[in-house]
Amino acid sequence: MMPSFFTLAGATLTVLATLYALAALISRGRIPVVRMDRPSGHTSVTVLKPLCGAEPRLEENLAGLCTQTHPHYQLVFGVRDPADPAIAVVERLVRRFPAVDMRLVIDPHIHGSNFKVSNLINMMPAARHPWLVLADSDVAVGPDYLVRVTAPLADPQVGIVTCLYHGRPLDGFWPRLGALFIDTWFTPSVRVASSGGSCAFAFGATIAVRAATLRAIGGVEVLKNRLADDYRLGELVRGLGLETVLSDVNVGTDVTEVSLRALWSRERRWMQTIRSLNPLGYALSFITFTLPMLALGVWLAPTAWNVALALCGATARFGLHWRRPAPGIPAPGHAWHAPLRDCLLMLEWASAFAGTTARWRQHRLHIDTGRAAAPDRTYGGPPSHDRPYWR
Repeated sequence: MMPSFFTLAGATLTVLATLYALAALISRGRIPVVRMDRPSGHTSVTVLKPLCGAEPRLEENLAGLCTQTHPHYQLVFGVRDPADPAIAVVERLVRRFPAVDMRLVIDPHIHGSNFKVSNLINMMPAARHPWLVLADSDVAVGPDYLVRVTAPLADPQVGIVTCLYHGRPLDGFWPRLGALFIDTWFTPSVRVASSGGSCAFAFGATIAVRAATLRAIGGVEVLKNRLADDYRLGELVRGLGLETVLSDVNVGTDVTEVSLRALWSRERRWMQTIRSLNPLGYALSFITFTLPMLALGVWLAPTAWNVALALCGATARFGLHWRRPAPGIPAPGHAWHAPLRDCLLMLEWASAFAGTTARWRQHRLHIDTGRAAAPDRTYGGPPSHDRPYWR
């Protein structure tokens, strides 16, 4: 007797979801092999950190940059609002680390719909060194971060270096669930793609690039109307014939959403952005929502072998909670959250097919092009204030 369409569909779904779960588990602990033709320690580096508001761990995260083992680096911080509370954080760091070359740029001028990139445009004239590291404000790093992340730039064929990251949640249920979005869905998916040979990525958590390369693509100005500015930067650099390297450094990124509404908004925006960059891949990514897909597969094809295969896939999925993402970084744990995490992912994925705009830091952007839709506040403001700090 020939199996029915639903039995075939259920079996296929179980096979695909299980294969992906196994690939994610196997790839999770894979450490990227980074080429280092010569030491990078004597090449001067400028770190560009656009800031906006006093985030919960901002001072702790920025202080990590002030204790780097790299022998010659500069820190450039930038804000748009002269009343931004992040300014006080930087001023405290100046007093704590007087030997560190720091510069604070305060400039409210807006150059495009992406306010972070607009901030970077204002900061760029303060950068003094030939290598640049662009990093989000909510990222925590170790003392050897700059030495390791810039090392691949010593190879002239390397155009951009980027880092994977793990979640650092605040206390509470929703931040923990948000960290699992990163640790058990996003990062494993990048590992799987990287293991398959893909290099079509760049992450705002860290991007290291030569200043000359940035000028060759037209500077950060070409990103000013892009929501996915990090991805576009990588795409443009690869267009020059240069390689993207996934660093062996794994940084931490804060997860601070303390409500379902805030978490849904952030993760749905990420989903919408992914959809806009790769519509076909996004449509097929349902197989990465392991537990709901396995349940559906078993419901459609409740055969003994399909149930056994689904148990194998579920074991691999739970294994993501028990395996460390990188050396020295603890496993995410909270495996009992996996069913809720996967179901919420599936709902966000489905909802992200609708809508063309997303809200980001009180600013609404078009998902497809990144151009401004309805900014809540646009102003030119007074002249910029550039505060050099060194002693």
